[in-house]
Amino acid sequence: MDDHHPDRSLCSDCPGAVHHREIFPYYDFGSFHHCERRLRNWDQKKTPTHLTKRNSKLAFSPKRAMAELRHSSSIGGRATPSPRKRDDVTSPLSSENHPPRDDDDGGRDRYPRDRFRSLFSNHFQLLDESARFYSHNFKILLLFVTILALAGMYSVYSVISHLNAPYLCTKDGITLHCPRVKEPPSLWENPLSATTSWKPCAERRIGAISGLPEANETNGYIFIHAEGGLNQQRIAICNAVAVAKIMNATLILPVLKQDQIWKDQTKFEDIFDVDHFIDYLKDDVQIVRDIPSWFTDKSELFTSIRRTVKNIPKYAPAQFYIDNVLPRIKEKKIMALKPFVDRLGYDNVPQEINRLRCRVNYHALKFLPEIDEMAERLVARMRNRTGSSNPFMALHLRFEKGMVGLSFCDFVGTRAEKALMGLYRLKEWPRRFKDGSHLWPLALQKRKEGRCPLEPGEVAVMLRAMGYPKETQIYVASGQVYGGQNRMAPLRNMFPNLVTKEELTTKDELDGFRKHVTSLAALDFLVCLKSDVFVMTHGGNFAKLIIGARRYMGHRQKSIKPDKGLLSKSLGDPYMGWATFVEDVVITHQTRTGLPEATFPNYDIWENPLTPCMCKA
Repeated sequence: MDDHHPDRSLCSDCPGAVHHREIFPYYDFGSFHHCERRLRNWDQKKTPTHLTKRNSKLAFSPKRAMAELRHSSSIGGRATPSPRKRDDVTSPLSSENHPPRDDDDGGRDRYPRDRFRSLFSNHFQLLDESARFYSHNFKILLLFVTILALAGMYSVYSVISHLNAPYLCTKDGITLHCPRVKEPPSLWENPLSATTSWKPCAERRIGAISGLPEANETNGYIFIHAEGGLNQQRIAICNAVAVAKIMNATLILPVLKQDQIWKDQTKFEDIFDVDHFIDYLKDDVQIVRDIPSWFTDKSELFTSIRRTVKNIPKYAPAQFYIDNVLPRIKEKKIMALKPFVDRLGYDNVPQEINRLRCRVNYHALKFLPEIDEMAERLVARMRNRTGSSNPFMALHLRFEKGMVGLSFCDFVGTRAEKALMGLYRLKEWPRRFKDGSHLWPLALQKRKEGRCPLEPGEVAVMLRAMGYPKETQIYVASGQVYGGQNRMAPLRNMFPNLVTKEELTTKDELDGFRKHVTSLAALDFLVCLKSDVFVMTHGGNFAKLIIGARRYMGHRQKSIKPDKGLLSKSLGDPYMGWATFVEDVVITHQTRTGLPEATFPNYDIWENPLTPCMCKA
């Protein structure tokens, strides 16, 4: 059997254990004395039954074991001095400083500081465990702080990027400079027109049998005043024909009433082809040029309450006319209907009546030949301004003083300019204006909802974002722009090829049309109708009728209706970059190009004549 100490395994983890190592370059000084005490205590028990001897010369002795342990610790080549050598020089626990005791001293500590060293070592062991625990928490905290630091750096970078990003366009005095945008392939055409298959179907049916009664069998005569500008008058004429059809009455050629803003005294025959108008509708409604000769007191139609129906509500249904107006016409034979602006509904009348309104608007109402010819010359000059055939854009710019004042929106301008506008509003609309203090929140809300006219500068930024280059030929249809040349400067500087009918013609060519303001408006109407791209900047009958007619006539041409709510939001965002703005404008207006749209209740047919007036090809 092996001659070994049975309890020596207890010291197997000690760096001084002889049976595990022959040479110990490094060991723990406290552990060394701990093993020495355990061996010495075992020797005092003297339990020979636990010992096996191979050779009596190899009998175990604690003294020899300790000697071998010290000897093995002292040998071995090391660069640094051994613990024993350090003890000889510096350690206060060496044998020179502490004389050895007798081996039979009852198991007391050989060195007086061993117990202190053991406690000290245990204390440091606890400290080491605490250090490891706190080190783990420190790593988690460090990771968390690092993540926060990275997030903070990203936030700072984002803010700096926003601040350094080009804010749409730079302004140099009254000039705007916007980055160029790559021209899209569908710039001058309606990209989605091929996906629809609608065609006009409100024209007169050739060979149809007229269901009209004889002249002496009519229920009576109706007479209306068509009020407002040219396009409002146009709508009133269409409604008058429809009402005459509903009541089976004869229509006296409408009178174009002088408007307080337009201040024009144009007659029906000064603008429209009367013969074509009467002939085209002869199978639908009886129309006479003048009041019948048997009615002697013609002035009574304009002044007498007894000859006037005034209680017609807006957007009245067809049944209202049958129940309330027709009995009075049968009684009086001739009745005037006024006011007559928007006095016939859309979704509460038979579809045949709506189709008749489209027939009047798109087929029966034709401008005089001289107006058509002048408009054709203007279109030809626009297409050949570059020396070769080029597409052109028609821009309906609604920024006249009356429109700005009536909108009650706030616009860029000096304090003096805004004060003058306040006085103008107070004079023209005193009930709405009051003291003006309540209008500021209203103006902000209207602009946010996109109910304010676009300024020329805003139009310029929008067109550049859509991809229209500086060389774009633009025909401007507008009255006198509020603010004059300074207000137009941003648009004109960005698109220098911007012209009006006055710049395309000579003075002599327009003199024949100047005596009637509506004649000049008719020229703008026809040029816009025949342009490659039409852009409206605010609602109104002019833009509504143009977009509706372009839809009805084929919707192959692009008609842009700006999303003013989007533009208001983007132009008011100080962090909106040019690239983001361009993307928003392009994507939003892909579906606002004048395609026919399904109608819904209270949707007027002038802007979108799809349901009653168009059919599948």
